[in-house]
Amino acid sequence: MTEYFRIMPGKKSLYAQECINGNFIGGDWDVHTDLTDELPETWKAFNKVFIPQYLESHPGKSKIAAGLAGGMLHSICKGVKIGDIVLMPDQQGTFHFGKVTSDYWYAPDGPLQHRRSLQWLPVTVHRHDFSEALQNSLGSIGTLSNVTRHEIEIKAMIGGATAPSILATNSDIEDPSTFALEKHLEDFLVANWERTELGKTFDIFTEDGEKVGQQYPSDTGPLDILAVSKDGKELLVIELKRGRANDRVVGQIQRYMGYIKDEIAEPGQSVRGIIIALDDDQGIRRALSVATNIEFYRYKVDFQLHKA
Repeated sequence: MTEYFRIMPGKKSLYAQECINGNFIGGDWDVHTDLTDELPETWKAFNKVFIPQYLESHPGKSKIAAGLAGGMLHSICKGVKIGDIVLMPDQQGTFHFGKVTSDYWYAPDGPLQHRRSLQWLPVTVHRHDFSEALQNSLGSIGTLSNVTRHEIEIKAMIGGATAPSILATNSDIEDPSTFALEKHLEDFLVANWERTELGKTFDIFTEDGEKVGQQYPSDTGPLDILAVSKDGKELLVIELKRGRANDRVVGQIQRYMGYIKDEIAEPGQSVRGIIIALDDDQGIRRALSVATNIEFYRYKVDFQLHKA
């Protein structure tokens, strides 16, 4: 299956023109050695080696920052497959589309030393021409983000068509119009974090002034939100579900929490989980009754009209 990735060519797309001219995309992370023989199949195995090395060469950085850097580096070098599609913004906000055509290669004398070759497609799209949902995904923090969930819109753009404004391809979505109101839940929660109950005791994890706790990568998929208590003693994993949540989400968030506990938490840090959904059912209530470190919150979509 073809996947779709937004990749930033350096901070603020600094190296976009070099990537276009050289038919490649890549990353850096201050790792200046050839990784050809150091890329195991699994991201978790790579980070087992990478995180201690990164922390040793970057004193003062946290395990969360190291895990993020290792995850993105492995994803660009190994996780992105030949045939996948890359969306790359230039410094004017125009996105270029390329198909990955090679495995990893190392360019010791250039920027973005860890590279993949691309065949650029003859189409560009300005950021403002994407739907609001895709714009939000394209603007997520970090060098790489997986935007495959917007495949239909991206394929329409590449093909020159206009994507419909409301798409309901998920059988779990009963009402596409309701889904359209709810699909920005994650971005809304992040933008208004300080005004929520959770924002009183937790901060979304930040590194160098950027909120890297949104869509934080793990070896079982990205966490919606990773937060840390204001005293630094507790990490909080948040899983957002549109509509009604069932007991399957309990196992999902426990996998994320297990990863954070085993790979990311510092000595003495505990891990909690919160599920946020529109509603629950008896199954999830039973499951949560014996999961003492996971809580459930309901959200409410509030739509109002005010006469001008």
